[in-house]
Amino acid sequence: MYYGAVKTCDVANGTGVRVSLFVSGCTNHCEGCFQPETWSFTYGRKYTQETKEEILRALEPDYIQGLTVLGGEPFELENQPEVADLVTAVRERFPGKDIWCYTGFVLEEDLAPGGRRFGEYTEQLLAGLTVLVDGRFEQDKKNLGLAFRGSSNQRLIDMEASRRAGRVVCLEL
Repeated sequence: MYYGAVKTCDVANGTGVRVSLFVSGCTNHCEGCFQPETWSFTYGRKYTQETKEEILRALEPDYIQGLTVLGGEPFELENQPEVADLVTAVRERFPGKDIWCYTGFVLEEDLAPGGRRFGEYTEQLLAGLTVLVDGRFEQDKKNLGLAFRGSSNQRLIDMEASRRAGRVVCLEL
């Protein structure tokens, strides 16, 4: 897996101060995407064990609320093994921190068993998330007034509440 950036003090991609990993590779190619350079699966740098350790170290301070993974597309099948491994490591080392993930895919359609981006690591990845922001960015539904998303079709899914309820539960921010 490649990545475009690791931001160690991000306040735009989730609540609080966060560490964010921008993975590379995306087949959605949304019109109006704010980072089309990340569509390439080889954009940026190679993700390594050292990258993972850098992210884990950056999460140590108490003022860091959690991790956000976005892209590119974290749920591309090529990216899921490394992203799932990172999410699992963060969950184990920092159980009190939250984990957000952005995807252009839809939870109940694309990331469910039989879905076009459901693979060997999908359930592990989803199980570690606190919030999933799902749905493609749609230029005609762009709304800069929305919290933590770019278009009105995108949802902020409370993954913990959704697991308890057995259905999608959205955050109201």
